[in-house]
Amino acid sequence: MFTTLIARQRRLQRRLLLGLLCLTLLLLLLSLSVGAFMVLPWQPLGPLEQQILLELRLPRALLALLAGAALACGGAVLQIMLHNPVAEPGLLGVSSGAGLAAMVAMALARGADMALPGWALSLAAFAGALLVTLLLLLAARRAHLGSARLLLLGVAIGILTNAAMTWLMYFADDGSVREFMFWMMGSLAYGSQQFGWWWLIMPLTLLWLIRQGRGLQQLLLGESQARLMGLDVQRLRVRLVLAVCLLTGLAVALCGVIGFVGLVVPHLLRLCGVSDQRFLLPASALGGGALLLGADLCARTLLAAGELPIGVVTASVGAPLFIYLLLRQSHDQPH
Repeated sequence: MFTTLIARQRRLQRRLLLGLLCLTLLLLLLSLSVGAFMVLPWQPLGPLEQQILLELRLPRALLALLAGAALACGGAVLQIMLHNPVAEPGLLGVSSGAGLAAMVAMALARGADMALPGWALSLAAFAGALLVTLLLLLAARRAHLGSARLLLLGVAIGILTNAAMTWLMYFADDGSVREFMFWMMGSLAYGSQQFGWWWLIMPLTLLWLIRQGRGLQQLLLGESQARLMGLDVQRLRVRLVLAVCLLTGLAVALCGVIGFVGLVVPHLLRLCGVSDQRFLLPASALGGGALLLGADLCARTLLAAGELPIGVVTASVGAPLFIYLLLRQSHDQPH
């Protein structure tokens, strides 16, 4: 009976993965086709259509896939590591820490009247994400903070870093304010034009993270049980922290601060019956990419006169779901 239930659950999870893959491919096709200039796949492509596809829409769609997958997988991993069901890079201040570090680097470069290389911006964002994550892990271990207090600490860190970003914007010149608004609200327009080493680093890091599903599944049983099963818990934790911070830092450096992707996607998958981390991580990667593709499609097409910030679109979806999850968690707890 137990074996039959496991086999049935695995079939359900495989079907869900296949469905997410089909949804992602459909949204990718729509992202390449729909816009101010329609490019229909069954029509012959002229020079203008090829230029629009290869230079504008394809890099932007690939960035949405990678950044969405990075944020969703980062949220799924943080929820396990911090034993917090609503942990995600944006809510815990990891994304805003990366954004603040990137803005500081931009301000210093502008003050020194020098161009900031893309690798330096990514390194600064990675350092900011790593600092916030280490602070959360240290607080969870040393101060023995529970799930609720750790969440509040992350929210407080996020508020503090957002306040620091606002101070930077207040004292910046007009040119810097426009750049800083990019980090505060999120956009795929700038990062999609920056071809560089991150096109290789992000997919490789994502593939490595997805392959850690077995170790994360053991980690769910508790550190003591995981050690008895032969897992090097400390080594895995260090590697997971570095991978999540690298992915979050790169996503912020390229797209700005985009919240709630890491919260929405893993929870929707769990509500659909995905409990095995070996399925949850690849499903989160596909779901995160699909969500950001859909959000970018809405951001580009809802307004004829301009483009909505993609962070506003994801927050409009994520905030109501977050409220629902909090209310459901409160309702399920015994009184």
